[in-house]
Amino acid sequence: MQQIFFPEIHFPIQGLDEVNIPKMIRIREKYEEDFIADPAACLRERMRAAIPRPDDLAGKSIAVTVGSRGIPQLPQLVRTICDTLKEWGASPFIIPAMGSHGGGCVEGNLEVLSGYGITQEAMGVPIRATMEVVRIGTLPDAAHTPVYCDRYAAEADGIVLFNKVKPHTDFKGYHESGLCKMIAIGIAKHTGCSHFHMQGFDTFAERIPLAAEVFLSKMPVVMGIGVVQNAYDRISEIEAFPPEKICEGDHALLEIARRRLPRMKFDHIDVLVIDRIGKDISGEGADPNVTGRGFMPYFDDDFHCKKLFIRGLSEGTHHNACGLGLADITTRRCLNGVDWESTWINLTTNMMLNGAKIPLYQNNDLDALRTAIRTSPRADLQSPRIARIHDTLSLSEIEISQALLPDVLDRSDVEILSEPYELQFDPDGFLEDL
Repeated sequence: MQQIFFPEIHFPIQGLDEVNIPKMIRIREKYEEDFIADPAACLRERMRAAIPRPDDLAGKSIAVTVGSRGIPQLPQLVRTICDTLKEWGASPFIIPAMGSHGGGCVEGNLEVLSGYGITQEAMGVPIRATMEVVRIGTLPDAAHTPVYCDRYAAEADGIVLFNKVKPHTDFKGYHESGLCKMIAIGIAKHTGCSHFHMQGFDTFAERIPLAAEVFLSKMPVVMGIGVVQNAYDRISEIEAFPPEKICEGDHALLEIARRRLPRMKFDHIDVLVIDRIGKDISGEGADPNVTGRGFMPYFDDDFHCKKLFIRGLSEGTHHNACGLGLADITTRRCLNGVDWESTWINLTTNMMLNGAKIPLYQNNDLDALRTAIRTSPRADLQSPRIARIHDTLSLSEIEISQALLPDVLDRSDVEILSEPYELQFDPDGFLEDL
């Protein structure tokens, strides 16, 4: 882990004494709440429907992809995939499929999986991790981009593509984060991920389907399994597709995921406070589909905040601070917890060097929040419009300042949970997480 020490800092800000920290109100935002009560049973059923003759897999080695995105009950789902394959007589094994995440190295990949509870002991199958790849083809694009596959997966008799499907954080298209992107980038490891990113995110919508087409025509893919979460971070859809239906199914799940994506029930605020960001939460740490803050212009109209204050990193991000560069302000404690080597490997791979920018920081949450309010243009310093969320996966119960109450008071999809209350800072000036 490569850290940089950020010292305490003290500097004058004119008018800071005019800032009032407003009282906050806890609210519940309501979204589609249906979910799958028994994901493991559903997964088994979907797998059986996708493979009409499972006996054909008997005696075959099957690589199962596991990526870096957090999925509820992930260990149970991966174990179910492996157990079902074993029941069919196959010999499954797991491969980390996460491009440059985990520091772009075997140890980092295994650390990410272990953090999710994906270990050989828990899954009952081997985990075969390598950064070696096999070139399997070339895209018909202007750059003749090579298509790669993890060496262990390429040597297997079959491949099961397993991934979460969701809107991407850097582009919009027919395919975004999901099974086709797992093909283009995740299973291509650091080498393939780097080559694919060289043409920029603005080409992803066009080139991801091309990569999927090449891969599916050359590699022994058994099935694709996609998972969608609802706004309450529970699994709402699980589908398994035979190879010829993976691309169609990936798009269908993306449309559902777009509909289910949680969005704020208000807009145009002064300060958005996010307790934690992380690669387990979003590719950019905090989903720009929620915050309106991204490295690409596609998200500018999704939500509007004048200042973004990011308080810290999730445990599951393993100190990778991708997305922190989108913040206007953070704290010294947050910056001192960053692994800059892991973060910069990720950012140089995806070509987003602007993501490596370090925000202005203050010594604690109280000073950072006051600074964010003071520097928000045209803000009412005595009654600013503030919202606070735990992370962009957790928008059910959030905090808003009193100035935002009129925006949500008459909405049927918002429930007021509390009377106004003062934010509680500890003696060092820090908040507890929501």
